[in-house]
Amino acid sequence: MAQVEATTERIIQADAETVFDALADYEGTRAKILPEHFSEYEVREGGDGEGTLVHWKLQATSKRIRDCLLEVTEPTDGELVEKDRNSSMVTTWRVTPAGEGASRAVVTTVWNGAGGVGGFFERTFAPKGLARIYDAVLANLAGQVEKA
Repeated sequence: MAQVEATTERIIQADAETVFDALADYEGTRAKILPEHFSEYEVREGGDGEGTLVHWKLQATSKRIRDCLLEVTEPTDGELVEKDRNSSMVTTWRVTPAGEGASRAVVTTVWNGAGGVGGFFERTFAPKGLARIYDAVLANLAGQVEKA
């Protein structure tokens, strides 16, 4: 079983604190920025960063749906970590300054992949598909926080 990793990033024209606060707002902003790949979104505990417990279903492909129950921590400034109680999946969001009035948002998801031929296809195609999904999340986040 090899670890599979998907990473995407985006420069957002808003300061890092604003971007991070929007990303950590599971009660409000987060629900608004999720694309159609996410369903059954529900905040079960907390709702603002550390201590949040959030549920959603992630449909990566027509046949692949993950039922996610995520515990949120903030191990360092500008970092949110979502650990799925239902799998080995861990998603880390990092927001750092990127020049005056801008920030870099990076999202990395890792999980233990399948073995054999199925694992080969998972390692080959899943990172690209998940990166596209999270690129849409980051685009929607930018739309929420960038000044028109």
